Amino acid sequence: MDSAAPYLTHGSDDTAAGQVLGLVTGLVEAADWVYGHWYLLALVIAVCWGTGEWGLRRLAAKASTQRMALELVTTRHFDPSLEEIFRRGVQLARASTAMPWWAPRRAKAVQIRLRADGSAPLRYRIEGPAGGERLLSITPFGPDVTIQRARPIVDTPRAHTVRAEFILRGKLIAPLREVPLAPDPLQPLVDAVADLRAELGDLAEIRLDIQRAPKWALRARRLQLMGAARRSERREAQRAARWLRQDASGIDDSLGWQLQQLLTDKPGSGTGRRLVMPPAPRRVEPAEALGKLAEDDHLVRVQLLVMCASNTEGRAQARLAQVQAALDVFGGRSRWAMRGWRLGPWRIGADHWPTRKGFQRRWDLGHCQPPRANWVRLEELTGLLKPPTVHCRLPVLAADLPTFTFGDPQLLLQGIYRGPDGRERLVATYTEETLFEVGVGKAGGGKTERALAQAIGWAHAGGGLVFVDPHRDSWPRALPFLAHDHLMPRIALIDLNGLGAHPKVSSWNPLGMHHGQAPHEVVEAIADAYASALSWDDATAPRALTILTAALTVLVAINQAACQAGQPEAQATIFHVRALLTDAGFRAAALAAVADRLDEESRAWWQSVFPTLPPDAFAVVLNPIARLAANPVTRAFLGQPAGVYNIRAAMDSRMIVWVCPGGNGPTDRLLTALLARDLLRAARSRRDTPEHKRVPFRPYFDELITLTGAAPETIAAMFEDLRKYKCHVHGMTQLLSRLPTPVRLSLVQNASTLATTAGSKSAITPITAEWGDDPSPERVATMERFEHYVSMNVHGRRVGPVRLRGPHLDDVFAAQARPQQAGALERAAQANAQAFPLETLTDRATKQLRQVAAFLTAHTPAGAAAVRLSKENEWN
Repeated sequence: MDSAAPYLTHGSDDTAAGQVLGLVTGLVEAADWVYGHWYLLALVIAVCWGTGEWGLRRLAAKASTQRMALELVTTRHFDPSLEEIFRRGVQLARASTAMPWWAPRRAKAVQIRLRADGSAPLRYRIEGPAGGERLLSITPFGPDVTIQRARPIVDTPRAHTVRAEFILRGKLIAPLREVPLAPDPLQPLVDAVADLRAELGDLAEIRLDIQRAPKWALRARRLQLMGAARRSERREAQRAARWLRQDASGIDDSLGWQLQQLLTDKPGSGTGRRLVMPPAPRRVEPAEALGKLAEDDHLVRVQLLVMCASNTEGRAQARLAQVQAALDVFGGRSRWAMRGWRLGPWRIGADHWPTRKGFQRRWDLGHCQPPRANWVRLEELTGLLKPPTVHCRLPVLAADLPTFTFGDPQLLLQGIYRGPDGRERLVATYTEETLFEVGVGKAGGGKTERALAQAIGWAHAGGGLVFVDPHRDSWPRALPFLAHDHLMPRIALIDLNGLGAHPKVSSWNPLGMHHGQAPHEVVEAIADAYASALSWDDATAPRALTILTAALTVLVAINQAACQAGQPEAQATIFHVRALLTDAGFRAAALAAVADRLDEESRAWWQSVFPTLPPDAFAVVLNPIARLAANPVTRAFLGQPAGVYNIRAAMDSRMIVWVCPGGNGPTDRLLTALLARDLLRAARSRRDTPEHKRVPFRPYFDELITLTGAAPETIAAMFEDLRKYKCHVHGMTQLLSRLPTPVRLSLVQNASTLATTAGSKSAITPITAEWGDDPSPERVATMERFEHYVSMNVHGRRVGPVRLRGPHLDDVFAAQARPQQAGALERAAQANAQAFPLETLTDRATKQLRQVAAFLTAHTPAGAAAVRLSKENEWN
């Protein structure tokens, strides 16, 4: 038994060794088989990977259908703080996870889309999981940002498209450059797309996907960075030790060292070499090695994709280069760089195989598969987490401010805009939105030239207007550009300057009833014009207003009777007020003829109150009329019974009327007040026409200081009321401060377009104050001649103030100039206004009193004639 034990132990060892040897042999054979059939293993791995990737893509595509889009629209005063922007970034990061549990990580992202396609300088959209809509709809930016549900964008294919993906290069653990909020960090991107031309199919879009970082990926990245830092430190230590040994060996072998050893008397000092201690590797600090990845808070992964397109070859490539340069603003020790490889003049990137298909899938479905290097903190994305702010200078696109097209009745010329690319275009506003317009600036600055260009363009488009110019300079300036055959029948000239050896004058009877006016409206218009020009009111001149109103009531009744009798040439004029008040015979005949047309109160006033008035009570009423009669031009213009001037008919028939009062003296101010009040009356009388049938009409008032000096309340009422009647006023003045307070307040409050040229700071400040001093008065004051800052209303929102160059007629309408037909237009305009020689009209005005008296005698009832004679005897 004892002798058999060693054999049994030896057999057991042999069996165990055989098993181990068999196992090793099996492993070797398996490895050899795998080596010989590696393609099978690769195929299995590829099939497993492909199946998994296919499943992930299907799930991610399904998850992408549960996405929503929001568009952020800001006001011009949007100015968020850093804290508000950071909070928005936290919301975006949190919303990126609002997906079903089964959704792959690539579908869990929020996308910021910065898009320029011609509809806006830079549209700002946010797309993300539908479950995060409630979170994303609550913005920390306050009321200056409106969030609205956005519709899907469908792009038409362009002929040329370029794509690019940007990754972080440089020192990846270092943050991007901290860009200040003023100027706006988005300004370089806005400038990169500022010269985009929608008519050429230009398109540029930047998409930034934000995804919360998975913990395992962050830990793996940290381990990788720490390992790399330790290896780098060890290499540095080895390199330092190697150089140290080389330095020590060099010293030992040097001649100086050997001489030193021979001369020294210390025993054993020359034997052996010195001992060199290599430096130990420095301890790696996690904060230094990990940089911005050291902390977990607010760390996200990002994907930055860019696509540019155009129908013109080369423009998309140039646009991508501009966007790339704009992203350089964010670069520091870490920077955005285009992903791909460059081989000489060729670049292999997102536009080429094999990455193009993956890029397009991520672009279409909104999937986020960022490179390993794209780790950022929310603070680094400050400039991209908000829409453009007040500190961003936005270009004016054709979608913001339409381009003027000659002959288009929907557009009103405003000026010449010079784009960021140096191209100039005529810009306009829409006529239906340009309700009132105000132009301010020093003399010779171009405000009248701009108004003339606008009026001429409107006239050629078929619009009606009246241009009131106290100085008459605008008429000869506009004459060559209006001298077209199709315009001549619509143009009328009311020139009261009496120029030339044989001047011709048109005619107007403010009291005339042959145009079908309402009697009480005519009386009210003339009385109000008197009161405005002479500063009358119920407190300072109640008796004068009463006398004038009573006289006008009688004269209007006479004219109404004459028109009904078919004798409009027998109508009384404003100069017959003197006869009515001072000539007892004429007065008695007039009262007898219209007794049945006056109400009981008016008859009672003439019977009981008028006889008690002293003769000097009439002087304050008759003195202005006497001044009008003393001027042969105004006497001829106002002294005709059936005047031609009818501003209501001009409104409805799209006439082009040029009115040139003779000056700005007291007499001229009264005439201007009469014209202005008649315009207000005529516009208000359009209430008898349905709104959709009212023809738009545009009065242009040059030198508002002169005009408002005569009729301040009337001009103010125009800026307040005439919009309802499609009568849109344009006013020009040198100084707002010189205008009466009611006019100034109404004018600025209701102006759809506000424009100013250069001038003194004190004159410009009231305008720039309306714009929040942006631009500043100093900048506006130093503009060149014919330059304007203009704010306009387009599509219900304010555009500007935009710097425009005023349109010069000789440049803008050079093709419409017909100087050889200017004489023909002058004659046609006078013929349309039925202008006659001054002597002829003066003679008619002189004879008009006898003609009216004859009409009264012929149309006075017999019974009333006896009463009239008794009254004459009583009053005399």
